[in-house]
Amino acid sequence: MAGVEGRVAFVTGGGRGIGRAAAEILAARGARVMCIARGQQELAATGLEYSVADLGTQEGCAHAVADTEQRLGPIEILVCNHGIGSAHERVVWEQEPDIWSETMRVNLDGPFHLSRLALRGMVERRYGRVVYTSSTAGLVAEYAGSAYNSSKHGLLGLMRSVAQDGGAFGITSNAVLPGWVRTEMAERSARQEAKDRRITTEQVWQERAELYPPGRVATTREVAEVIAFLAAEESSGINGEAIRVALGSVW
Repeated sequence: MAGVEGRVAFVTGGGRGIGRAAAEILAARGARVMCIARGQQELAATGLEYSVADLGTQEGCAHAVADTEQRLGPIEILVCNHGIGSAHERVVWEQEPDIWSETMRVNLDGPFHLSRLALRGMVERRYGRVVYTSSTAGLVAEYAGSAYNSSKHGLLGLMRSVAQDGGAFGITSNAVLPGWVRTEMAERSARQEAKDRRITTEQVWQERAELYPPGRVATTREVAEVIAFLAAEESSGINGEAIRVALGSVW
């Protein structure tokens, strides 16, 4: 099985959570991994190659891609996993326009710019794997999360567009849709919910766990394993798919 061995993998949000787990799996299976995020300390702790960049800007995306290609070579695997959550959002009539703009800039504009830049070389070489981390909120909207919901729905549209545009060139494009996973971003939302409802953070997580048949939330490793499979050569028959990693729950 060829898997990902020797392939250059560009993993955003690679300093923690799902992104770090995916980067570690890909590296363990022989990929040459570049982790991208804004936090240098977290990136350095991975022990992998890294590049510090703000992926909410076109310039930051261009810098990260150029840095990767200069140091490791052409990008063959693009994992767009970075993003911001919805803990700071309000119901739509109270939503601040700046929050909407920032969320779209990071969660949707960034993946577009990265895709545009990385796909050019993939088309020339007639090979590529693109994986986006969306969310179950990309299918079923959560309460008071208009910006996050819209960005994650939009990410699926981008994924399907890349699948159509790149399919003739040996490029696949798919998305993973995690349910609740106990990442740092999800912890922030749990703390905010606990504060608003005057309960404990652990009570929030218990309620979230009860949404799933096994009575627990998914792990970063479980999501990252799906990303790693979609990044491998063996996933060539899967293109344009949104794969939920939510233990059998709609959430």
